[in-house]
Amino acid sequence: MGDDQAAMRLALDQARLAYAGGEVPVGAVVLDGDGRIAGVGFNRTVGDHDPTAHAEIVALRAAAQAAGNYRLPGMSLFVTLEPCAMCMGAMLHARLARVVYGANDPKTGACGSVLSVHEYPELNHQTQVYGGVLGDECGDLLRQFFRERRAKGTMTDTPDL
Repeated sequence: MGDDQAAMRLALDQARLAYAGGEVPVGAVVLDGDGRIAGVGFNRTVGDHDPTAHAEIVALRAAAQAAGNYRLPGMSLFVTLEPCAMCMGAMLHARLARVVYGANDPKTGACGSVLSVHEYPELNHQTQVYGGVLGDECGDLLRQFFRERRAKGTMTDTPDL
């Protein structure tokens, strides 16, 4: 669990970069089987004008480029917020060994909160999913971001985090 917490702290560092850039503070890190960083990412949907630029997708793209392959077997992705269905689909296609997330997402979470995409036995690849690693710290960062946005009057849709 200590290694998972260390990796989640790296993802939190990425989330803070998103926060500083005005993006929803979600960060992700892909580690190879030896625990080395293969890719990192943070939410860039607003700045990139790209609805697919979630932290997980950005980190997966970086890891795939570094590996020279779209499949990332034996690798693990750590993300501060429970992945959505789009991101879980990409992670399954990448053949990740594990997905580890921090805070639950009661509105779009696809690892048990709303859907459980990884649990469909009909899918040709199965990925282990673990949640709640540094969940309070990850959730606190998100809540702080949305509190500030609401106070500034810049939020029209506020998640229940």
